[in-house]
Amino acid sequence: MSNFVVSARKYRPSSFDTVVGQGHITITLKNAIKSNHLAQAFLFCGPRGVGKTTCARILAKTINCSNITADTEACNNCESCVSFNNGQSLNIFELDAASNNSVEDIRSLVDQVRFAPASGHYKIYIIDEVHMLSSGAFNAFLKTLEEPPPYAIFILATTEKHKIIPTILSRCQIFDFNRIKVEDISKHLQQIAKKENIEADPEALHIIAQKAEGALRDALSIFDQMVTFSGNKVTYKDVINNLNVLDYEYYFRITDQILPGNISSVLLTFNELLNEGFDGHHFIAGLSGHFRDLMVAKDEITLQLLEVTEAVREKYKVQSKAVELSVLLKLIDICNSCDLSYKSVRNQRLHVEIALMKMCALSGKLTVNENAMAAKPVVVEKVAVEKTTVATPVAQMSKNVSAIASASQESAKPEIAKATTATKAEEPLATISLSGLNAKQAAPDKTESTDVKSEKKNDRPVVIEELNRIWTLYAALQDNNGHTNLSKALLRTEPVVINGTEIHVTVDNQVLRDNLLSLKSEFLEYFKRELQNDFLTLEVRVEVSEKVLDKPYTAREKFKKMAEKNPELENFRKQFDLNFD
Repeated sequence: MSNFVVSARKYRPSSFDTVVGQGHITITLKNAIKSNHLAQAFLFCGPRGVGKTTCARILAKTINCSNITADTEACNNCESCVSFNNGQSLNIFELDAASNNSVEDIRSLVDQVRFAPASGHYKIYIIDEVHMLSSGAFNAFLKTLEEPPPYAIFILATTEKHKIIPTILSRCQIFDFNRIKVEDISKHLQQIAKKENIEADPEALHIIAQKAEGALRDALSIFDQMVTFSGNKVTYKDVINNLNVLDYEYYFRITDQILPGNISSVLLTFNELLNEGFDGHHFIAGLSGHFRDLMVAKDEITLQLLEVTEAVREKYKVQSKAVELSVLLKLIDICNSCDLSYKSVRNQRLHVEIALMKMCALSGKLTVNENAMAAKPVVVEKVAVEKTTVATPVAQMSKNVSAIASASQESAKPEIAKATTATKAEEPLATISLSGLNAKQAAPDKTESTDVKSEKKNDRPVVIEELNRIWTLYAALQDNNGHTNLSKALLRTEPVVINGTEIHVTVDNQVLRDNLLSLKSEFLEYFKRELQNDFLTLEVRVEVSEKVLDKPYTAREKFKKMAEKNPELENFRKQFDLNFD
């Protein structure tokens, strides 16, 4: 039975051309070798698994090669290359600073630097995780790093550059390694799968590449794990099941349910995800990313930002056409608010469900309104004494606005303007002429500004059934925010709509009335947005029933009730001069 070698070691790059996703680094290093402009010290920094130590080894091998190729690569045939490939090179030293971080370790290293190489051109010292060195070790290393012998080259590698002292940084050429792109990792995995005679779905390799988060070593480890799990055929379904990744099909399905406002289907789908073991926080973050991808897919220019396969990219393009950009922005905002407050709420499932219900209400209402507006003719609201609404064609409206603007410059007497406005309150805007305005000295500036302002106001009629539904959601939201008593009190009350815009609420105690009035601005903002009516007002009155007539609410009332049963409490309060705060 042969020993298994993990892919991260078996397919570790051995030349600059085989390094994945770091072209800006490899080209610079090859040019430095070709022009003989090698620095005395290099610092390779970047996240894990992006090729820092690999590039350090390739650089050390190449600069000691006696037969460098025309494209500045090691020949792999000379004595230096053969000894390096066999792990027997006497000119290349590797030090792990995580376990050799003391002053004595650095002093031992400095002592070795004094001796010239027996063969080859350079002695190369690779220090991995250099940020783990102690402050004393850094100071002991400074002088040698600044003025090393001409045959000594230091290559330092770290994942945390900010932990290295500035005096070390100033003595090195710094190379910042990037996270490897998902497409580059996916292509590299396809090449390895082909070499290993493994049949792998492109979507499966793409999920592995996304899960690796830019680290090629992590991607290779996951790939080995999937091969062990699935055998010689790695499928998309096996990958998402084994890695516990939420299938993007769920996001497409739940978006199709949100757009028409199908609350019941959305809640059932979310319950299905929870039953499969997925976390609500992970779901809401993924849904936010899905809406972002839909927004990106609406424009051909930004379509390249989608890090998905071609088949999935086409799905995003199709679904993005079904939702407006303004709706997507509001959906992302709801997801973001839910994500930020997820860990601070007590009932996290309800918190996500409320966000999903908001999305359904929002996207469903916006879709209906936009369709309705597309079918209606252009309407201009004429606000005067009687608030008469007059429908005017677009062409005639533009002529009238021009006439009003010209007449307003000739208006000089406010008293006459007020009288004229009152007289013409019932006159349609389409019948107003320039001569009539000149004769009566009307003041149209105020009317015009009122028209513009009224167009921006939402005045959707309030339906009592919808008000009760939003009222229940608001009570649940208050309970989720920790206001349990207020939530229970709200559920006990029934709101009433007067004159279409006045919300009247009757409560049974003054404390509850004060609590509602303290949240009046937040309350009205929420209901104006959900009911799409900017003219809503709130009126709260107290009506005490016989059941709660004797029930104490304030601290003073509670103490008085207890003092009636135990008179000694009043003497105790007076003796120690206690108050009710």
